[in-house]
Amino acid sequence: MTINQSKITISLKELITHDNLAEIKTKILEMKTDIKSLSKNELSLSNLTLNGQTIKVKNEYLINELTQILETHTLQRTKYYIQRLIKSLLIVKTSKINDINLNQWKKYNDILTDSLWLIKKRDNSGSHSAEYWGNFIPQIPNQLLKRYSKQGEWVLDPFLGSGTTLIECIRLGRNGIGVELQEKITELAKNNIQKEQNLFNKDVKIEIINEDSSVINFKGELRKRGINSVQLLIMHPPYWDIIKFSDDKRDLSNAKNVEQFLSAFGSIVDNTYQVLDKNRYLAVVIGDKYCKGEWIPLGFYVMQEVLKRKYKLKSIIVKNFEETTAKRNQHKLWRYRALVGGFYIFKHEYIFLFVKRGK
Repeated sequence: MTINQSKITISLKELITHDNLAEIKTKILEMKTDIKSLSKNELSLSNLTLNGQTIKVKNEYLINELTQILETHTLQRTKYYIQRLIKSLLIVKTSKINDINLNQWKKYNDILTDSLWLIKKRDNSGSHSAEYWGNFIPQIPNQLLKRYSKQGEWVLDPFLGSGTTLIECIRLGRNGIGVELQEKITELAKNNIQKEQNLFNKDVKIEIINEDSSVINFKGELRKRGINSVQLLIMHPPYWDIIKFSDDKRDLSNAKNVEQFLSAFGSIVDNTYQVLDKNRYLAVVIGDKYCKGEWIPLGFYVMQEVLKRKYKLKSIIVKNFEETTAKRNQHKLWRYRALVGGFYIFKHEYIFLFVKRGK
């Protein structure tokens, strides 16, 4: 919703000079009624949208703030909430790593801050597709991009796959670079990404490279494209050999053992480290696996591999998943196997968040 910044803040500032609580609340109620009417028909309340600088504010946020003021019981508390609302409308306060306005932090209901992510359904809107085995749900890069990057910054995905991360970059106004080992999958990613509508037009740049992320000269490739560095790394590697993605020996899904897998993954961590700005984030999405009746904590092995480098761990997120392609329509069979084998069925994967240490 677009409102007249000067008009609404002047009206709120005037209320602070009053000492009659009932009178202040009457005015706040009138303002709330006007805002509700404006949300239904933006032309019906031109007194809020004409003459002066306009700002965009979430209708729900503004109504909730006014409701909180109406629910106060003392003059002091009422004025405190009014002053806080004025500040949120006049001053934009963001951090160095995202565009979240901390003076309006309550409006970001779509951003997760808990370490347990329960996501019921995969986002298949736009050009997102679940046809490629092993691609992660779009909600994961969506959340990571909102929390750990700003519009116009560069995001690097060294395991591009079918292009999920770069599709979300297009949607959120971030520039994206994706590297994919397999030529066929690179073409699939290009096709998916080209289908996505770019609301930011030329302001978003997307680069796709068919190469091996463990040996590619990232600095050189970025330099060719006029890019100095990236501000966010997102990695969703194969979960070792759970899904065989190709016959290529360089493919992590073809590692002969966990030690070889970790060594190959570590090479990619080393190779990308040089292009990530210091104090910026690396996110790794990974799950565990079974092997010969034993639970292999692959996620934590990967976490330790990253921590051997100059990264510090910021968060461990556990995300649910209800079914995989391989287990679809086999719930009862897997329950039986679990009861017989004495194990628990995988229902989660990890998102490890690291920060590149400053010098």
